[in-house]
Amino acid sequence: MARILVVDDAKFMRTMVKDALVAGGHEIVGEAENGNIAVDQYKAIKPDLVTMDITMREKDGIEAAQEIFKLDPKARIIMVTALGQEELLAKAIKMGVKDFVVKPFSPERLQQAADKALSS
Repeated sequence: MARILVVDDAKFMRTMVKDALVAGGHEIVGEAENGNIAVDQYKAIKPDLVTMDITMREKDGIEAAQEIFKLDPKARIIMVTALGQEELLAKAIKMGVKDFVVKPFSPERLQQAADKALSS
């Protein structure tokens, strides 16, 4: 069981991510609706894994992931993205993001990505 921070600007998407991960036996320890809150939450909570939306207002997922990796180079982050974000996704993978899930996703695919990130 991992302690997970869920980051997405859409509340319904955070709920979908939470439901899928809780069903997989994980604990949701925090939520954030933008990258600024995500970085603050990461500092405060030190989760085992972060699920990060790429496109958000204020600070996007790429910027937030960069800041988190500066704080903790061993951070485990998976990106949750819409189709058409391939360029940003490639940048995220080069940065150290462990995996990605394309919206809409199945709960099984999200759990698979979480397991992969946690085992690396």
